[in-house]
Amino acid sequence: MKKKILISALVLVGFVTAVFAQPNKVLADKIIAVVGNKVILRSDIENSILDMQRQGMEIPVDARCLTLEQSLGIKALVLQAEKDSLPITDEEIEAEIDNQIRFFISQYGSKEEVERIAGKTLYQLKEDFKDSFRERKLATAMRNKIVDGIKITPNEVKNYFDRIPKDSLPFYETEVEVGQIVIYPKASKDAEEYCIEQLNEYKRQIESGKKEFGTVASVYSEDPGSKDRGGLYEINRNQKDMDGVWMAKAFTLKEGQVSSPFKTRFGYHIIQLVSRMGDDAVVRHILKIPQVTQVELREGFQKLDSIRSKLIAGTIDFGTAVSKYSDDEGSKFTAGMIQGKDGGFLTIDQLDKDLVVKLRDLGLGEFSQPVEYNDERGKKGMRIIWLKSKSTPHRENLKDDYNKVSQRALEEKKENALEKWFSQKIKGYYITIDDEYKDCSVLKKWYEVATK
Repeated sequence: MKKKILISALVLVGFVTAVFAQPNKVLADKIIAVVGNKVILRSDIENSILDMQRQGMEIPVDARCLTLEQSLGIKALVLQAEKDSLPITDEEIEAEIDNQIRFFISQYGSKEEVERIAGKTLYQLKEDFKDSFRERKLATAMRNKIVDGIKITPNEVKNYFDRIPKDSLPFYETEVEVGQIVIYPKASKDAEEYCIEQLNEYKRQIESGKKEFGTVASVYSEDPGSKDRGGLYEINRNQKDMDGVWMAKAFTLKEGQVSSPFKTRFGYHIIQLVSRMGDDAVVRHILKIPQVTQVELREGFQKLDSIRSKLIAGTIDFGTAVSKYSDDEGSKFTAGMIQGKDGGFLTIDQLDKDLVVKLRDLGLGEFSQPVEYNDERGKKGMRIIWLKSKSTPHRENLKDDYNKVSQRALEEKKENALEKWFSQKIKGYYITIDDEYKDCSVLKKWYEVATK
């Protein structure tokens, strides 16, 4: 953990653990710091430490000092954001709270388990989160305002890199930048009608009471994301990671009702609404994917062959080809590039095994022959692979890793701008800090203001 204010991370002190923490394990509460009209409680700090421990993070010796420093910084940003009247809507806050609740449900397995552990209903949890999430949103907006427009020059990048001890430079394994153009062959009308017939039969069996929806889904659904759970999903009307048609259908149903078969970009579905509370719902669904034949596959290969010829001839660039021809909606936002956690650079172990095999035969900048594959949902498609770049194992240097180094240099420049902003602004705030933190070196500038 850095010794400076890590406002860029914007860790909301203890807001998660405060909900789930066991009260008898936390020290007697009291106010340990005040910034303007914003108070910081001892439990805020203790709960934040508990949260880091629960996530398996390494806890530094001065964790409480660093956490309080961060919390003071957040309060100062919030005060300034309120003074500047930065626009934060209730809808934005609600959306972030909903995302957090969905995360809890995914971690603990069900809505009921989250409520049991917290000792509160989801509605109560959302109410408890509102003030904390509002502060986080305001602090983020204020930080962005402060660092907005900060750029980095090549000379600044070089100076930053030259300051790094050579034995501290990271070592990188082989990394690649890989793009793909994906086509999903359209199944025949007969194949689509067969899926509809199957789903109608499942619907009849479920509605007649002969079979349970979950049992049928476990056996026949082709959705790998829910098949093992009997087709179960816990959803919120406002979430953006689900198909819009599917979501709209789910929220038109009454509890216990099973929909008629309907189509999305993934295939054909039936949905049963298990329960609903406001914008939250529990549903089960069955997915059937129309099977494509060799005829449709052959047409897809011919189309990709034509696209590949244009790419090789240079009559179309890869990003344009993706936008115009690819059926993979996700990659349209990345110009066809497969993304990892750190952007477009991927290590070999982050690629699917079929892609790794295909890359062995590709030279830098080359396009593969069209190849058949199954995506992460098991849907049959075909793709062209483009190897944009490939690095060999190496110690970090400016030639090969300029983008990574420049990004770190930019973040340091932003942090320095934040430090300067704090040094100037906090002099105008009313600040008090409890004496139990007087030995914290990282709080020196805050204490200087507090003693005045």
